[in-house]
Amino acid sequence: MTNNDILRRIRYAFDFGDSKMIALFAAADLQVTREQISAWLKRDDDPALRECDASELATFLNGLINDRRGRREGSQPEPERRLNNNIIFRKLRIALNLKDDDLLEIIALAGRRLGKPELSAFFRKPDHKHYRICKDQVLRNFLTGLALKNREEKKPGSPPESSSEPAFKW
Repeated sequence: MTNNDILRRIRYAFDFGDSKMIALFAAADLQVTREQISAWLKRDDDPALRECDASELATFLNGLINDRRGRREGSQPEPERRLNNNIIFRKLRIALNLKDDDLLEIIALAGRRLGKPELSAFFRKPDHKHYRICKDQVLRNFLTGLALKNREEKKPGSPPESSSEPAFKW
């Protein structure tokens, strides 16, 4: 998965608008413009697409952590210059304050089953003997499950939730 694809999927999962995206970058001390956000979120075949580099995505994820969990005392962490799926997955886990069972539930929403040992292997240090590289498919399933969990679509024909009137009037 590309950094742009990950940024698009996170934006969709949480239904962030441009102003919220700008605020998340600002929460990690990076000022971006609406035009930059728009260029990062373009489709892959659009000539106006601008590649989101690893440090920009890391800054966004740090801003998401700051927004959700509160800003850390002292100096802010430097954004990583190189990212992999394990780091992205860890940052999302921290930002959303998710436990193993929560992660497994979200991944199951996308139709994939993982065991706790398999999941914990993604969060180990790279030099640990049981460390495992998080493949694109696992991260993609997590982001898909996150979108399904956060964006419960209303079924066609269902009455509005806030309405006290019946769905059909006879």
